[in-house]
Amino acid sequence: MILRPYQVAAHAAIIDHLKQSTLPICIEAATGAGKSLIVAAVAKSLYDLSKGKRVLCLAPSKELIEQNSEKYHAIGEKCSIYSASIGKSLRHQVIFATEGTFKKVAKRLGNEFAGVIVDECHRITPTIKTIISEMQEGNPNLRVCGLSATPFRLGDGYIYGIDERGRALDESVSGDPYLYKCVYKITARQLIEQGFLTPLVAGEINAQGYDTSSLQVQGNGQYSNASIKAAFEGWGRKTSAIVADIVAQTQEATGVMIFAATVQHAQEVMASLHPDNARLVTGETPKAEREQILKDFKSRKFLYIVNVSVLTTGFDAPNVSHIAILRATESISLLQQIMGRGMRLYEGKPVCTILDYAGNIEKHMPEGDLYKPEVRAKMKNADGELLQAKCETCLKINEFSARKNEDNFDIDENGYYVDSTGERIMVECGDEFKPMPAHWGRRCNHYDMRSGERCTGRWTFKSCPVCEADNDIAARYCHSCKAEIVNPNEKLIAIHTAHKKDPTQWQTDEVISIDYESGISKAGNAMITATVKVSRRIIKFYLLENNQWAAQKKEFFAHHTSNFTQQPRTITYREKDNFWEVNNFNAQTDEEKLQCKLNMPNKSSLSSGIAAPTATAF
Repeated sequence: MILRPYQVAAHAAIIDHLKQSTLPICIEAATGAGKSLIVAAVAKSLYDLSKGKRVLCLAPSKELIEQNSEKYHAIGEKCSIYSASIGKSLRHQVIFATEGTFKKVAKRLGNEFAGVIVDECHRITPTIKTIISEMQEGNPNLRVCGLSATPFRLGDGYIYGIDERGRALDESVSGDPYLYKCVYKITARQLIEQGFLTPLVAGEINAQGYDTSSLQVQGNGQYSNASIKAAFEGWGRKTSAIVADIVAQTQEATGVMIFAATVQHAQEVMASLHPDNARLVTGETPKAEREQILKDFKSRKFLYIVNVSVLTTGFDAPNVSHIAILRATESISLLQQIMGRGMRLYEGKPVCTILDYAGNIEKHMPEGDLYKPEVRAKMKNADGELLQAKCETCLKINEFSARKNEDNFDIDENGYYVDSTGERIMVECGDEFKPMPAHWGRRCNHYDMRSGERCTGRWTFKSCPVCEADNDIAARYCHSCKAEIVNPNEKLIAIHTAHKKDPTQWQTDEVISIDYESGISKAGNAMITATVKVSRRIIKFYLLENNQWAAQKKEFFAHHTSNFTQQPRTITYREKDNFWEVNNFNAQTDEEKLQCKLNMPNKSSLSSGIAAPTATAF
């Protein structure tokens, strides 16, 4: 078989990297790009480069295992399948396997393998991670690469840390990347322009869709079963009207896939379709019956196939011209996979129409572009958009979440605030002054491909008092000399805490309230008692005319409070000789001063996932 030009380029990008490094990588190839052929080509090259060591090709389903192994046979090579649902054989050096079956032998056979290829790698599971780590015990130089049309996960964003252009991704879009880098990307739009895929269009909905506003998101990021049932089940008239709209819009269709929310919901959908022209597939459908239904659908023996979460990946039916989505998808990846079912070329199918009755496109593609989902990772304290910053150590470009720039400072190419003359804005950090980053990044996210070592460049750091090496601000021990590092923040906080416990030292606190009471002193003189409530204590000041010290206090109070009619924001005071004295109003509080001295807050840095040893032999 002859590879298409982009398949050749994808294969070359993977092999070029794997020759140099053990850092795990992936390619992003849109649905319909022919990932099976790329898997076959990479497996053959890994086998050849390793001089005959084994290569493991993992896939999540029986259908993908069969599809990928068939492509390997098609390039004239022999392979084995290791899957409980098909058969278990280790006869040949290239093995196509499901993770659940292979995990039992991964540790024992790890030293025999040169590499692992993971199809649909966006679903990197704990089992796959365990398989890889156990195989690495036998071969520390194990190569790992993955392929996916949707290399992002719900809540985590992208599964890689550096994109195909060499830019390190910010944690706002790549929260916990398992893979080091995406080395090649071929998009659906590019494949459409090259004539390899069918375009997608969003169809006009002529029926009222489902109300998904009450769907409850659980801790795992997925909708609760109870809220799904409430939103989609038992809406007889609405479901009937939606199905009627689907039927009306698919009179010229070559194949229609309908995605339902639950089995009960799917049955309600089926009730509105002609039984001779529709079939239902769920996880409970017997294997032989399911295979026959799918075969008949591809042969166009019926028009509508209704399913519940079983035909989202690994199912290819080129005749699909319409996709009706009657369920809400929490995952952008899942939505992309669903829509990808209709992008295969087929005679008489100029476009594939997406009919969305649950608001998925509006939620995940707010710009209306079906090929451009909004990928985000869960994160805290994100202030702004992404900002590019060139590392001064390795000169590579990183992307970090930008800080709020309320003062409209300029920003240099290295990601620091600068003034109108181009000089960097310096801020006090502990006992020294450092340039202030315009972003939340701590450290450069790039890695050396050969050694697997991370670049030492940092934007925010603390220096070791022993060897002066730069360390992360959260580090307790120096990464270089292992000496314990005293956190300047902790020291400042300790000093602040001790200071606030000693009322004889000048204190500046926020004023909660001031009450004034006129009275007579013990000596029979007119007196005003000012009762000031601050966050830590209640203090009283005695303001008299005939006492010089008290008169000065009274004048001071009157001046700063508009003759006792306004409340100042703060008060600076101390205890002396069992009385309270004041020397200032409206100054910075001690807590505000502390915040100015503390090291600037930063978010945790992006991690590359697997730590890799020096790249040597396979």
